[in-house]
Amino acid sequence: MTKTIWITGVSRGLGRALAEQLAADGHKVAGCSRQQRDLDKLKLAGGPHLLQAADVLDEKALEGWMRAAVEKLGPPDLLINNAGAVHKPAPLWEIPRDDVQRVLDVNIRGVINVLRAAVPHFLKSGKGVIANISSGWGRSADAGMGAFCASKFAVEGLTQALAKDLPRGVVAVAVNPGAIDTDMLRTCFGDEAGTYPAAKAWAAYAAGYFLSLAQRDHGKSVTVQQKRTDLADDDMNLSSLD
Repeated sequence: MTKTIWITGVSRGLGRALAEQLAADGHKVAGCSRQQRDLDKLKLAGGPHLLQAADVLDEKALEGWMRAAVEKLGPPDLLINNAGAVHKPAPLWEIPRDDVQRVLDVNIRGVINVLRAAVPHFLKSGKGVIANISSGWGRSADAGMGAFCASKFAVEGLTQALAKDLPRGVVAVAVNPGAIDTDMLRTCFGDEAGTYPAAKAWAAYAAGYFLSLAQRDHGKSVTVQQKRTDLADDDMNLSSLD
């Protein structure tokens, strides 16, 4: 069944790969990114889709994008709260002040802005899944990644708190996508990032994983797996939501 999926940070990396895969699989995608010129380069199969500029730090722009998405595509079934920023590895006191501010702004305030704008749409329909993109560095720490770890640990706690606020039927999950060869990972790992799956290959199985998220995952911290082994026939998931 065709689903309507909202994705932030859709112009590159994981967001782009997921948008392309989900569109190719026949779903309707509403994507946002900071610059319209970057979105104009993204060609999605099928349709209808909506690609509209909206910075996650701009609440009014987010609200406008979501209103346009509902008008064109209908209410969301899945939100992938993906837009993020990272800094080059360095001891905390050596990370440039502007880099620290950018990571904390995008990865915490940006995620909250998206949720504040999106949750009312899910409450109105009474169903759907909100997937906040976390990281392995949101569950364990590493040298040189202090600001990024702080931001993703915050996403984990935020998701758990959000889950307690939501009524049954609207699901909130913190999702660690795993290590994927993207520009963000190369900022941290350099050429070693090439030893991990490319975003397109990752999205080929990750798209189905996101669609499988369900009530059983509510408030949990999960990691994208190539094949789920915890599915039950009576679990609500996006493949069965009307």
